[in-house]
Formats: sequence, structure tokens, C-alpha cells
Amino acid sequence: MPETQPSRENDAPETAAQRRARRAQFLRDLMEARALRDRVQPRRARAARMRQQMRMRTFRW
Repeated sequence: MPETQPSRENDAPETAAQRRARRAQFLRDLMEARALRDRVQPRRARAARMRQQMRMRTFRW
């Protein structure tokens, strides 16, 4: 199991590039997890898509 806080040798604040790379990895993992959930629970995924479509239809700009 990965650590929640990576250990750093010099405790320097992370750079913007490191933060973006970490965020990109998190978003990739999140999308992969959602895709897996949609494959495993197709009925729930369909219902969630329908709810999202309804929210978008009723949204006012």
C-alpha cells in the first residue's frame, strides 16, 4: 500500500511541476477506478449517467 505522504530527504516544498505530476497521476487513477466501477456495476453507472444528464438539462447558465 503506498504511503499517504512521500518522505522527502530535504523537506523542501514541492515544486509546481511535482504537484502537477502528482495531481495528473491522481486523476488518472480516479478515472481508472470510475471506469472499473462502471464495468462492474452497469445498472448503477447507467442511473448515475441519467442523473448527471438531468442535472445538465436543468442547469441554467
